[in-house]
Amino acid sequence: MGQLSHEILSLQNAGEYEAFAKSHRYGSFMQSVNWTKVKENWGHEIIVVRDSSGAVCAGTLVLIKKLPLGYTMLYSPRGPVCDYLNKGQMEEILFGIKELAKKHKAFFYKCDPMVEETDRSVIDMFRALGYQIKEGCSESETVQRRFNYILPDIQGKTPDEVIASFSQKTRYNIRVAKRHQVECRICGKEGLDDFVMLSRITAERDNFTDRSKEYYAKMLDAFGEDMRLYLCYYEGTPLSGAMCCRYAGKTNYIFGASDSKYRNVMPNYLMQWEMINWALEGNCYIYDFLGIPVNCDPGSPMYGVYRFKKGFNGRAVGYAGEFDYIFRPSMHRLFTTAQEVRRRYYDFRRKLHQKREESRSTANSPTDKENGKSQQEQEGK
Repeated sequence: MGQLSHEILSLQNAGEYEAFAKSHRYGSFMQSVNWTKVKENWGHEIIVVRDSSGAVCAGTLVLIKKLPLGYTMLYSPRGPVCDYLNKGQMEEILFGIKELAKKHKAFFYKCDPMVEETDRSVIDMFRALGYQIKEGCSESETVQRRFNYILPDIQGKTPDEVIASFSQKTRYNIRVAKRHQVECRICGKEGLDDFVMLSRITAERDNFTDRSKEYYAKMLDAFGEDMRLYLCYYEGTPLSGAMCCRYAGKTNYIFGASDSKYRNVMPNYLMQWEMINWALEGNCYIYDFLGIPVNCDPGSPMYGVYRFKKGFNGRAVGYAGEFDYIFRPSMHRLFTTAQEVRRRYYDFRRKLHQKREESRSTANSPTDKENGKSQQEQEGK
């Protein structure tokens, strides 16, 4: 093995890291330099690891969050970007993290790579380097969703081959949308008013976190042609929308929203199919639906989300979670305690909302005229 060295890369040379991250199997849109244009309230640094020829062979984007008393936390969302079983690369990245911790007075570093919870060899590598991991976390205990639903191994497949793998009901619902002449448009920022309106409806109905129009606009500006806004219309009425990003061989369904009107025309199914086709056009190897509930039991209030995505006949993946490298244990314990109190508060609010929705559903007994399914079962949103 050749000699490796790390470097804190200047932003003027960020293009070198960006080209590497965008072409790496473990690259993520959240490890793109473009993500810093969205997370403008965080600082950021870039670490690269070079091989003996000077080429970049590993790296990570590090976001920096200011905390009280002049301290900070360091965070690599869905990073680092490297071979997780290459000890030399992992050590050099950690050397860079330690430099940044001194520079920015950080008391811990957090990362949440796309490492599946069954990949014990990678988890053991992180532990051997001194990282701490809390396994089996609930979906509210981590920054990113720990469970995703993906269509794997789609690279090189035709649309006919992919759609043939869907469940019969999902194929039928895509045809229903087409038969009703639902129009799925690729929009620019001119479509954001409709998308924000749908997002607010979804947030109120399903107790989801809403974002501002400015936030969505920053995403479109930051990623350019790699980010798309999809909107579905029926007889001129906006029914559903999604933000979708194609990066590093993966197409990610990031944000979704839908109205309760005309759900029998199945706009969400057509919209997902159009985004999957974009993934195929880009020769991606994964289409990622992103989050599903940790509890996929039919009795779960959010089972409809899983049921909707499961119809595309992909695979549920559980990631290991978050790896913390701690520099100041006492500060980290205080921070963790505060986060736990906050999490329990929001868990309480969410469960209260779910109970209210269940009571309302029982009282109203809503049904879909076409197949007798509730909206959550029907569309997952």
